[in-house]
Amino acid sequence: MEELTQEEITRYSRHIILPNVGMDGQKRLKNARVLIVGGGALGSSSALYLAAAGVGNIGIVDFDRVDVTNLQRQIIHTNDNVGKLKTQSAKEGIARLNPLVNVTVFNTKLTSDNALDIIKDFYIVVDCTDNFPARYLINDACVLLDKPLVYGSIFRFDAYSSVFWAKKGACYRCLFPSPPPPELTPSCGEGGVFGVLPGIIGSIQANEVIKLILGSNDTLVGRLLILDAWKMRFTQIKVQKDENCPLCGKNPTIKKLIDYEDFCAVKIPENGGFENIGARALKKKIDKGEKINIIDVREVFEFEMGHIKGSINIPLNSLISRMSEIDESKESVLLCKSGVRSVYAAHSLIKEGFKGKILNLQDGIIEWALKIDKSLAEY
Repeated sequence: MEELTQEEITRYSRHIILPNVGMDGQKRLKNARVLIVGGGALGSSSALYLAAAGVGNIGIVDFDRVDVTNLQRQIIHTNDNVGKLKTQSAKEGIARLNPLVNVTVFNTKLTSDNALDIIKDFYIVVDCTDNFPARYLINDACVLLDKPLVYGSIFRFDAYSSVFWAKKGACYRCLFPSPPPPELTPSCGEGGVFGVLPGIIGSIQANEVIKLILGSNDTLVGRLLILDAWKMRFTQIKVQKDENCPLCGKNPTIKKLIDYEDFCAVKIPENGGFENIGARALKKKIDKGEKINIIDVREVFEFEMGHIKGSINIPLNSLISRMSEIDESKESVLLCKSGVRSVYAAHSLIKEGFKGKILNLQDGIIEWALKIDKSLAEY
């Protein structure tokens, strides 16, 4: 185990004097290897606190670039780094805070093809992703490699955190055997997130990582921590290992990584019974005065942020119950933020027997704002 330098002893002195850390614990932190998957909101605070604590080797996996809308919560990135790869921006942020930390970046999307190779050289994995395919992929890879997984997730004002370690307790599949329907799980970009929330949960994740490195027996293994940030209320539930879990149970049937987008059914359904329409083609229909229904299936607060003039807001979760409000004698153009939820909306209407012609605004309100109405706010 590599020894601490005098500079490190000085820097981490407030840690070293803690009875649960000491010189030996700080050396463990220095020699640890922690992989953070996701350089966004959760990854920002996790990375900064792990670096500040002296975790000597941090890996960061991400393929996205910094966008101005990230800065409301992704505190490792700055305005000057907008447009940069998040991995590079995060590496620079860590260097500003603690240049003694070694940072390895993986400018790629974690997939079934590369996950095992990337994860195998790290001791602990921190799941800072924002989608179900990634969560199941990371969990399965960690179980197959016998790695502890520090989990965190956020949505609007709610958040969850736990430590999944099949050797000592449950895995993510024990708690969530199957993913929810994708149309009911909008991303942060679609559903929003309270800016300080990932800071709280990312810090909790860093806390659990440090405790695991130090050998604590009082981690979140076997417990799910739940936070309602609006009411500022923490609750916990016990998480027990499922002996019938197909991954970590007594008779596992999952022995290799699978197609997680297929498993989570996030592949956009093919057009069946409806057509796509572009922003400019829709504008021509409007300018000609054609009689069409423009149905915006976003949430009410999204609609209020900006919408196409004359459109009607019927959120996706109430679309079927309000189907009678849509005039079937007219063409109906469905739209959302990016053209994903509106596809599910189209399929839902067709399945329920809607008789009118359905069009889907391809690329949603984003494309409309880019090509037709630049006064609409980006979000």
